[in-house]
Amino acid sequence: MALWSGRFTEDVSEFTQRFGASLPIDKQLYAQDIAGSKAHARMLGQQGVIALDDVEAIVAGLDRIQARIEEGEFAFDINDEDIHMSIEKALIADIGEAGARLHTGRSRNDQVVTDTRLFAKQRCHDLMEANLQLRRVLVDAAKEHFDVILPGYTHMQHAQPVFLSHHLLAYAWMFSRDFGRLSAAYEAADVCPLGSAALAGTTYPLDRRATAADLGFSGVTANSLDAVSDRDFLLDLSYAASVSCVHLSRLAEEVVLWSTSEFGFITLSDAFSTGSSIMPQKKNPDFAELIRGKTGRVVGDLVALLITLKSLPLAYNKDLQEDKEGAIDAARTLEDCYTCMAGMISTMRVNAEAMREQVNKGYLAATDVADYLAKKGLPFRRAHEIVGHLVLLCDQRKCGLEDLSLEDFKAESDLFEADITGALDAESIADARMTEGGTGRDAIRDQLRMIETGLLADESRL
Repeated sequence: MALWSGRFTEDVSEFTQRFGASLPIDKQLYAQDIAGSKAHARMLGQQGVIALDDVEAIVAGLDRIQARIEEGEFAFDINDEDIHMSIEKALIADIGEAGARLHTGRSRNDQVVTDTRLFAKQRCHDLMEANLQLRRVLVDAAKEHFDVILPGYTHMQHAQPVFLSHHLLAYAWMFSRDFGRLSAAYEAADVCPLGSAALAGTTYPLDRRATAADLGFSGVTANSLDAVSDRDFLLDLSYAASVSCVHLSRLAEEVVLWSTSEFGFITLSDAFSTGSSIMPQKKNPDFAELIRGKTGRVVGDLVALLITLKSLPLAYNKDLQEDKEGAIDAARTLEDCYTCMAGMISTMRVNAEAMREQVNKGYLAATDVADYLAKKGLPFRRAHEIVGHLVLLCDQRKCGLEDLSLEDFKAESDLFEADITGALDAESIADARMTEGGTGRDAIRDQLRMIETGLLADESRL
């Protein structure tokens, strides 16, 4: 019979026991459950609710159980329903009546959400560390390839030349924002619900703040009904993971494109590529594709939790048993994707000549030629039209703007002078973008200083 079986005359069926059990999932939270139980027991002893001898027996017994679990010697039984029941039953079997006093002044409702909050805090911390590592890799790559030029794209068409360092830092900024979301999820999880009991609090003289401090929480929940039913902190974690996976997916897509024969911008390390079972020549960017694909499961984890929480009345409902599997999966998947992407970026070979060759295609200097005329007083819209005519001429001749003669330029506008050729050099075009956040090299140096300062600040938060 279950530990809660006093009011019942018969057990649940084998099927419903299995259907209702959360143990296959929440046994991963054994360390959090044991930590919460030890803190609760110590507080009960301090408050005189249970004897100090019982506290010592409980803590020692829980230590033995944790050691057995970590050594693979603990037999989890699906009939225990969840990790809380499994550990409590083993504790009672080990130390007897003292173990039965552990649950004084608490419910599984505040116990499970305490475990989940401890888990969320730890996983947010782990993810922030992995996030920092990926950002360092991107910054290192930006420094290594600082002067490499490549075409920037809009609508997947050649637009304007940019430096590869600028392109890589764009992703570093995305992941910097992701760090902020993960940090916010950590803070959302950082309040202790123990003492809320089932939903209404308890008549025992509990010191909730002592328990919270023992477990490393910054404070306690303010409302017992909200405390046992709140899973917003898991939504925050799942949302942060989803957004970061979307950013990873965008970078993964570019890795896939850039590694194709059509682009040839990068060559991936063999360690981050696979072959074909039938085509000996193939070198596939499978791991970039996997990162791109795994975004769907993480976004799905978020949507599943949102729907689980939709329309739930206060306070605890069994639906909330479905909160952990998706969050565990989202956190694990994001951490793996961070690690994989960092490995790919740090080991890929950049083919600078292939990038430079593409800069000479697609009339990437067109905007700068229009700006040349506008700076001489011609309205930009008129300058835009003139350069459009020049591009059309190049299309007809199958040449580039740099192949046109000064006479060709002057045929469209007398404002063109011999110095127009200076507006056609890709490096000069990119370097001219000196507005804050632009692709000019001095602006990129400013970005690097800013993002490295941010990295140091984020590292200090851990």
